[in-house]
Amino acid sequence: MKSIIIKSAQIINEGKIEVKDVWVRNGRIEKIADSISSGADIEIDGTGKYLMPGIIDDQVHFREPGLTHKSNLYTEPRSAVAGGTTSFMEMPNTVPNTLTQELLEDKYQIAAQKSLANYSFFMGASNDNIEEVLKTDNEKVCGIKIFMGSSTGNMLVDNTKTLDNLFSKVPMLIATHCEDEATIRHNAAIYKEKYGDDIPINMHPIIRNVDGCYISSSMAVEMAKKHNTRLHILHISTAKELDLFRNDIPLTEKRITAEVCVHHLYFNASQYDSLGTQIKCNPAIKDASNQEALLPALLDNRLDIIATDHAPHTWEEKSQNLWKAPSGVPLVQHSLNVMLEFYHQGKISLEKIVEKMCHAPAQCFHVRERGYIREGYWADLVLVDLDKEWTVSKESLHYKCGWSPFVGHTFKGSVEKTIVSGHLAYDNGTFFENKKGERLLFDA
Repeated sequence: MKSIIIKSAQIINEGKIEVKDVWVRNGRIEKIADSISSGADIEIDGTGKYLMPGIIDDQVHFREPGLTHKSNLYTEPRSAVAGGTTSFMEMPNTVPNTLTQELLEDKYQIAAQKSLANYSFFMGASNDNIEEVLKTDNEKVCGIKIFMGSSTGNMLVDNTKTLDNLFSKVPMLIATHCEDEATIRHNAAIYKEKYGDDIPINMHPIIRNVDGCYISSSMAVEMAKKHNTRLHILHISTAKELDLFRNDIPLTEKRITAEVCVHHLYFNASQYDSLGTQIKCNPAIKDASNQEALLPALLDNRLDIIATDHAPHTWEEKSQNLWKAPSGVPLVQHSLNVMLEFYHQGKISLEKIVEKMCHAPAQCFHVRERGYIREGYWADLVLVDLDKEWTVSKESLHYKCGWSPFVGHTFKGSVEKTIVSGHLAYDNGTFFENKKGERLLFDA
């Protein structure tokens, strides 16, 4: 592997911004100093640029196996790397569902051959696979995923007795999708009766409403407290849910943590008129009052992590009406751009962005030797030009689905280079794919 030196970059790391050199060798950060003369194979001039740890996205849907007409473990990790995400944790609702250790390992084998980014995969919980769940190796797997809503078949786990069994016995982190299916079905029946098939898209957050989210998340929190379970609730989208989470203790001491996604921070219900089903997702993007509550909760540490819930579908699938169009938005290529837009608006600091996208996921999931710019750690690094403006086009997208709600939007701030486990994987639009990403490991 080629050695790399990055000269005179402004390093954003652990609450500070400092101009330093960084020397990378054998996949690791060998040295950080004011000035390094190393004779590295690759020398990068970071003058005027910002260097941050690679983003760790704890929630993506890359669709392989079984749904590769939408995306796969080659295209989507490339998209991630182009946007500054060096590591991802992928969800089990592929086809077949990842409900056995054998199926889980199959995904790791696919990623080892295809993924440009570092990878981990959640083990899925169903209504009757707790024996398989309990075999999961917590040093090699990021966590257990429970769909307490927004799923079908055996992956929808909303029976109290089943949940209590899982929460009481699983020793590792449980990540949950929290929406109350009874509430959603009740609301859907009302609006189906009223509108039939011709339902306006802006009814989506009315059907999948605030109460539906809160009923489910509060149940998860109650169970976690009862059993002292390590619980991580994904994609919080409502103001009402924020009171469920603490900010009076450090993240390292929390047993219950929460994530917010970039689309819930960025969009609100008024944009259904212009973007339609492009921004249909579960939990739904809700009104401005809910959107506006999320960023302050992120800043005061009630919300711990920023992620994407990247979930692509084909344009043909998304072009159907509200009842038929699947939920999910492709986002992983632009998550850093969204947060840099908030930075340029004066709403969040660079240090806080790095804390929530890099440090906090590493802390929350106990990711081994990643998430920070530290000597001896894996070299997952992103060099950013904060001032470069560019406009998203279809041609600039690396997603297999070929569309994004950001097409036509101009961002300020551009990822120049991405280093994955010591390998220069992306450089100003060019990918170098002779080395793949590494499997994430976790400290138990």
